[in-house]
Amino acid sequence: MITPVLPTYNRAPLSFVKGEGSWLFEADGRRFLDLGAGIAVNTLGHANPELAETLKAQADTLWHVSNLYKIPAQEALANKLVETTFADTCFFTNSGTEAAELAIKMARKYWFEKGQPEKIEIITFDGCFHGRSTGAIAASGSEKMVKGFGPLMPGFVHLPFGDWEAVADHVTDKTAAILIEPVQGEGGIRVVPDEALKRLREIAETKGCLLIFDEVQCGVARTGKLFAHEYAGVTPDIMMVAKGIGGGFPLGAVLATEEAASGMTAGTHGSTYGGNPLGCAIGLKVMEIVSDPAFLAEVNRKAGLMRQKLEGLVADHPDVFEGVRGEGLMLGLKCKIAPADLVGKGYEQGVLTVPAADNVVRLLPALNITDEEIAEAVSRIDAAASAL
Repeated sequence: MITPVLPTYNRAPLSFVKGEGSWLFEADGRRFLDLGAGIAVNTLGHANPELAETLKAQADTLWHVSNLYKIPAQEALANKLVETTFADTCFFTNSGTEAAELAIKMARKYWFEKGQPEKIEIITFDGCFHGRSTGAIAASGSEKMVKGFGPLMPGFVHLPFGDWEAVADHVTDKTAAILIEPVQGEGGIRVVPDEALKRLREIAETKGCLLIFDEVQCGVARTGKLFAHEYAGVTPDIMMVAKGIGGGFPLGAVLATEEAASGMTAGTHGSTYGGNPLGCAIGLKVMEIVSDPAFLAEVNRKAGLMRQKLEGLVADHPDVFEGVRGEGLMLGLKCKIAPADLVGKGYEQGVLTVPAADNVVRLLPALNITDEEIAEAVSRIDAAASAL
């Protein structure tokens, strides 16, 4: 018999009833150190007092009015994002998947309005993940994502991850954009080298197509920069954001230059809930906190500490681990065993991690995790590895 909740997840036998900072509490009182943060969502931890206060204040005044009217909180968050990024304009969504849909539409509509409607193809890369809508799974192209859901949306060209020079050979008169995650999350914490992002920017400019960055998982200070592409010193034409920007509240956004967004005029896109006052008030508070240079410096310091401890862990368990990868507090343990085994043993030790492709276990803690919690987290993973 089917369960009341559609069984599309293989859920762990855990039911959390309370969160506090980097900790989650089970119904039976057990405490778990959370290194998943809702899959890079709880940027500032669980039940963050500043975010809770912001939510309560907004909830007491206005929840929803729809995008038929101006929304002051939305305009304030848009201004903050424009001030701190490459973008000239923003559209707010409820999720990363919705952001992916708009990014695809925006790129194709741009070329249509330029009198080149044949430019509809978007280049993506093996291991990518851009969401679970029909358009987003077509962008990924992997059998795991698309099997049984055909016919797929046409117009995507899938290339190997890592062969960056070959990209230029696949840009044709039909290419609308190149779409890439600066750090693949679901794909196994695979960092795109700075020189590769620079090369893709050069290809886009010389070949005449747009460049789209998907920073849904790696953005919002996760890597120690406000956005991961900043390490390469290049900017996209369009960028997808979600997860961490809401600090736990459903919120996403598409950021774009004025030129790239020029085709998106009144009536070309919309959202009932996107950019609602509740989400945008919280998003603004998150951005105010994480864009502070002092906060970013602390993320980088903690990332260095955590990586150092993880390297020691890998050295102590050569039969379990191959190495550490990632950027900032978006880290991955490359395993010699099935990632699910380590995750499962972690449950027994009271530590929560997230499996990914390429035999990797993801570590995506709250960005304000303490030094003591980092030490405790690595100790618990060490115990889990020893149990294996």
